[in-house]
Amino acid sequence: MIRMDSVTKRYPDGTVAVDRLSLEIPDRSITVLVGPSGCGKTTTLRMINRMVEPSEGTILLDDVDIQKQPVNTLRRSMGYVIQNAGLFQHRTIVDNIATVPRLLGWSKAKARARAAELMERVGLDASLAKRYPYQLSGGQQQRVGVARALAADPPVLLMDEPFSAVDPVVRKGLQEELLWIQEELGKTIVFVTHDIDEAIKLGTMVAVLRTGGRLAQFAPPAELLSDPADAFVEDFLGTDRGIRRLSFFASGELELKTAPIVAVDSTAEQIAVRGTADVPYLLVTDLEGKPLGWSEPGDLTAGEVDPARLLPYGRPFEYGRESLRAALDGAVLSPTGWAVGVDGTGRVVGVVSQQTIGEAIRRAHADGRTDAKVAG
Repeated sequence: MIRMDSVTKRYPDGTVAVDRLSLEIPDRSITVLVGPSGCGKTTTLRMINRMVEPSEGTILLDDVDIQKQPVNTLRRSMGYVIQNAGLFQHRTIVDNIATVPRLLGWSKAKARARAAELMERVGLDASLAKRYPYQLSGGQQQRVGVARALAADPPVLLMDEPFSAVDPVVRKGLQEELLWIQEELGKTIVFVTHDIDEAIKLGTMVAVLRTGGRLAQFAPPAELLSDPADAFVEDFLGTDRGIRRLSFFASGELELKTAPIVAVDSTAEQIAVRGTADVPYLLVTDLEGKPLGWSEPGDLTAGEVDPARLLPYGRPFEYGRESLRAALDGAVLSPTGWAVGVDGTGRVVGVVSQQTIGEAIRRAHADGRTDAKVAG
């Protein structure tokens, strides 16, 4: 566990970056530091590995004051990932990843073997090992940065806005990769971001800091969304915090309908039967059961579906794995107001209306329960 007791960072000009901050960062979890610019997030992170020395207070790592440890030993016991990866441009990818093990005295062969293992773990093809950072995309470079931080198997991983410089699609993939790695390895991760959505998605605990480096609230994401400590936290979470809270309710209890689903090769009789269902549209799937689009029953002719005439089906959600937020998003994006539920292979398992999703949301709130964080 990392414990911060009344930690303050005051610069010679009198500027206070962090003000009497006390936190208990639990083991094998992701603790996210979030807040507006100038709130001391990065300064707090850097005090943990003594890149910045605190002016007052103590920081304990497993009940040992970090000031009593040699600074190089401390830093080598912590992985560190920054924005844009911070890779050595003159070293190959495999040697970038092997940097810390080599500093710790590992043989070149052992360090490179560890690097190859980690490349596979973070989703990097082995063919990239002998390339240089400039030959990789931004997302690939960030994966190298994560692999390098994990190379010596440190118990603590410090991450300073590591995904903020990549596009939203790559960022989502990197977030999923980090959650998967954390599930496998169980590190103690301290993660800095300015993005509240990222904080809610990744954090086991979230610390919201005010400008001036004062702690506003420290709580699990679900509690943060349901019970913000004050007006500052509520304002920082934004007007759509209720929508974000839906990420904590699973979609597996939704009652899906299968009657409105027809395959592209359905007969006239099958279309006629499906068209009597209490749904104004039919969802047409391909021969593998994957969605093509919505059609009014009267517009369908057996074996003659024109994809150009189908209405878009929005964003499907993976039933049971993704959340009510993902299901609601799918319904809102669909011109029919119905969301399409799929399995892990993308095959349709059923459809659900905005009304049914709304009823599920009301039941979840009435029950006063919050599920563990789910995808989407």
